[in-house]
Amino acid sequence: MKLGEWIAKCRVLILLIGALLLIPSVIGFFKTRVNYDLLSYLPDTLETVAGQDIMVDEFGSGAFAMCVVEGMPMKEVQKLADEFDQIDHVKNVLWYGKAVDISVPTELLPDNLRKKFFNGDAQLMVVFFDDTTSSDESMGALTQMRKVADERCFIAGMTGIVTDIKDLCMQELPVYVVIAACLSFVVLLLTTESYIVPVFFLLGIGISIIYNLGSNFFLGSISYVTQALAAVLQLAVTTDYSIFLLESYEQSKKKYPDNRNKAMGEAIHETFLSIVGSSVTTVAGFLALCVMTFALGRDIGIVMSKGVIIGVLCCVTILPSMILVFDKLIDKTSHKRIIPSLDKVSAFVIRHYRTWTIIFLLMLGPALYGNNHVSVYYNIAQSLPDDILSNVANDKLLETFHMNSTHVILLDKDVDNGTKRAMMEEIEEVDGVKSTLSIPSLLGPLFPREMLPEKITKVLESDKHEMGLVVSEYEPATAEVNAQIAEIDKIVKGKDPGALVIGEAPMMKDLEDTTNVDLQHVNFLSVAAIFVIIMLVFKSISLPVLLVLVIEFAINVNMAVPYFQHVSLPFVASIVIGTIQLGATVDYAILMTSKYVTERAAGKTKMEAVSIAHSSCILSIITSGASFFVATFGVSVYSRVDMIGSICTLLARGALISMASVILLMPAMYIIFDGLIMATTGILRKAKKEAAAQKSAVKTS
Repeated sequence: MKLGEWIAKCRVLILLIGALLLIPSVIGFFKTRVNYDLLSYLPDTLETVAGQDIMVDEFGSGAFAMCVVEGMPMKEVQKLADEFDQIDHVKNVLWYGKAVDISVPTELLPDNLRKKFFNGDAQLMVVFFDDTTSSDESMGALTQMRKVADERCFIAGMTGIVTDIKDLCMQELPVYVVIAACLSFVVLLLTTESYIVPVFFLLGIGISIIYNLGSNFFLGSISYVTQALAAVLQLAVTTDYSIFLLESYEQSKKKYPDNRNKAMGEAIHETFLSIVGSSVTTVAGFLALCVMTFALGRDIGIVMSKGVIIGVLCCVTILPSMILVFDKLIDKTSHKRIIPSLDKVSAFVIRHYRTWTIIFLLMLGPALYGNNHVSVYYNIAQSLPDDILSNVANDKLLETFHMNSTHVILLDKDVDNGTKRAMMEEIEEVDGVKSTLSIPSLLGPLFPREMLPEKITKVLESDKHEMGLVVSEYEPATAEVNAQIAEIDKIVKGKDPGALVIGEAPMMKDLEDTTNVDLQHVNFLSVAAIFVIIMLVFKSISLPVLLVLVIEFAINVNMAVPYFQHVSLPFVASIVIGTIQLGATVDYAILMTSKYVTERAAGKTKMEAVSIAHSSCILSIITSGASFFVATFGVSVYSRVDMIGSICTLLARGALISMASVILLMPAMYIIFDGLIMATTGILRKAKKEAAAQKSAVKTS
């Protein structure tokens, strides 16, 4: 209480400090590196990740691009290759002209060599970069290659995909924030009683978002998924806190009409106690993501948990200071609440509680089935529009050279040439392998190694390892390519136990294996953490079960919708949605349950307690759900990056489904399980004993 009054009295100083803190926060925001390669979050213990390190350390190249040049004379191709070679951070350009003088007619080349580089009037180049796939240097080099090339050159590969994700996100990110803020403003305008208050709400939340994004500087870097979602999610999750503060302040003003500092001090005290309890479950949900071995979960979990905590602090410092400074303006711009009383709606819901229970039981089976069978994709290129440059190039590579993915094999250099040649020949017999490119395959069995130009061997050979490329007709992140990779891995390890099979498709296979395990761990931990929090708050065994059951039902319904729509979800969405929806929307159920328990402990009958709890909380739940919905829905409609759009679609729909589930199902849970709740909830058992003791005392007297 005293701290709240101090904040109220020092409002101008707090606003001044808050404004000054924006300066380092903005600097921190622009200095924080954004990582656009989700594969880089795989654990270091995987062979594919270790192989990437070997590529960089020994070959000086951690990434490559496949370039299809169509309808270009040989001299122009040579000029283009030379221009590529001159670009900073391009390590090598491997093409026909590196192996054979361009004056030699292609018809004179051996079939195996010609087919690797030519198809009709199209030629293939492999451009190696001197850094990793998603490094700023590799992406910068690829951007320069696009500027040098014309419409006859198509540049495919993972670096191109990552570059396109970066360019698209940088274009869209400011729009995400504007859309979320504008739609949230509309909801706040409808649910508050002032035209100007929504501006202060959004300003206060906006300041907390800048603080959060600026403090990410200390993490070194964050993923583009985290950056895109952080502002939107923080806005969606913390809007409630601002509403709680204002409502508490309005009540306190009636109690202290002549002392607004005291009224605000009391409002800050009550709001802080209320929103700390509310935010704990949200923070727990985000922190559950930190247990993932796929480090993207930790990235999202830390940033969003930090954002909620900063949002709480700003809500009880920055926002009340603004409200007090502009209190007169708020009074002048007040209006009647636009949304009418919902008492009749509440009465209708409670009266038909059996109907909602039957609907719940009927939907439960399809929801569980749909959730367990929803299609998930792991191909990161699939999250981008078909007309984006990298996907157009990938399609051209497939159409012209029947190449869908390229695997890299790293062998011990000391393995004899005969064994290497036999291994590559065996690999070429594996289903879906179109061709291989290695020193033995370029030479053939009749030519000595010395005949191969040094500029070729230095690309494919280091002091310790020799590199081979395997061209696959199968698309990355499919069952076919995963089986192919397993077969190739078996072959190469049979010849060299220390050999590694790496590349885009093998990493996506590891991504699938890793995240499938993570999904189970995250879901279990988030449910367990929130169960324990609710149990401690209510000192009850039954209430955590009922509350988590209702929200988990909503999550299953939400995840089942894509299954029945025949829509495939990006893997990130399937992992994070459950824990975020649970952590962010279980508050709706906690709010109503708190009121129900309070009324029941005060001696109200079962139906009276349910009626009071429902009618007094329904508007707050609708406001919260609507705020969450609009903040994420607008982004889901606008975003062309499916990794972002799908998550926001699930969050928006999840907010509505959770809201509806709490409003329709929670009253039925109270009514049906009232006896169990009374027997297993500490405060209610105590109230029941006291009531019985009083009744006994009355009879005795």
